[in-house]
Amino acid sequence: MTKKSEGGPAHPPLKPATRLATSGRDAGANHGFVNPPVHHASTVLYPTAEDFLARRARYLYGRRGTPTSEALENALRALEGPACAGVALLPSGLAAISTALLAVLNAGDHLLVTDSAYQPTRRFCDNVLRRYGIATTYYDPLIGGDIAALMQPNTRAVFMEAPGSLSFEIQDVPAIAAAAHAAGALVLMDNTWATSLYFPAFDKGVDLSIQAGTKYIGGHSDVMLGTVSANQAAWERLRDTVHTLGLCVGPDDIYLGLRGLRTMGVRLAQHHQAGLKVARWLAERPEIARVLHPALESCPGHAIWRRDFSGASGLFSIVFKPVAQGAVNAFVNELSLFGIGPSWGGFESLAIPFDCTSIRTATKWAPGGPTVRLHIGLEDVDDLIGDLERGFAAFAAAR
Repeated sequence: MTKKSEGGPAHPPLKPATRLATSGRDAGANHGFVNPPVHHASTVLYPTAEDFLARRARYLYGRRGTPTSEALENALRALEGPACAGVALLPSGLAAISTALLAVLNAGDHLLVTDSAYQPTRRFCDNVLRRYGIATTYYDPLIGGDIAALMQPNTRAVFMEAPGSLSFEIQDVPAIAAAAHAAGALVLMDNTWATSLYFPAFDKGVDLSIQAGTKYIGGHSDVMLGTVSANQAAWERLRDTVHTLGLCVGPDDIYLGLRGLRTMGVRLAQHHQAGLKVARWLAERPEIARVLHPALESCPGHAIWRRDFSGASGLFSIVFKPVAQGAVNAFVNELSLFGIGPSWGGFESLAIPFDCTSIRTATKWAPGGPTVRLHIGLEDVDDLIGDLERGFAAFAAAR
């Protein structure tokens, strides 16, 4: 942190970029070093038997928290804003999703999940939660306040992902949250695409905001990490669930997340700008029917994105005009600056073909042609466009 002033005028609230750079740091407690130390720890020693029996200690055991984990938790909490009561660190994004759901649901409960959810989220609901007697209903991500009609007496939670990380529907989060709260349900949201930097989840009615820290928080494709931020209504159950399940993150992974967080603002700004430039270029290509990017004016959810979000990431999808899948595969295979692989949020660009047909149950996936998801990394945009042009040449040759 920066130096504290004694007796001076109160400082105005810090801007997000400053909070990214300063939160979770205390140089005075760490011999003047800028970054907190990485504590590799399991056993914590107590000075006396009396202290041990009374558990009089700031730290109890390595998996219950260390100065390293506290540094990242405090930094994320500062970024989330004053409505955040606490942050839990989990070993992956999927672990964050599953733990958050387990924290708020009991046997016999009913859960509403967006039909655009990350496929592993659906597997967890359809397999693990079902075994525990928890029923899941999937809903149209464009339902808005009409979700009230799907509420049942035992509906305890609504799970959103905005936008969907393949199909990119933007949900009306405030309207859905209002309907959920009116029915006594908690609201969970996967906020990985925008992060808390571009979407203030708690201000929009979310109770538990989830991120795959593997993506933009880490930013370098070298760490598995998940985070769940909770408001006061959900924090105690989340904290107790994490501790009871014995979940924790290794200190080196926490360090990579903390290091990545410091530059997330400048990286996201570049992803936003580069992604939009490439998306607009693709929208003019004769081979492309549609570009699924919420920040484009042509996107059906653009008005809600403009109202609720302050930025976009580098992830979006394109819909080809009807053509054989082999031509689309030739397009992807020709790309040299776009790796073929899942995940996203790192410095590198990625491209994957996908089809949501077998995933959707509440809505029909009919985009009008084959689809490819792109992640625009931190390479020079002109180089990326040149690479895409070579991909389109291979596409034309394979048609």
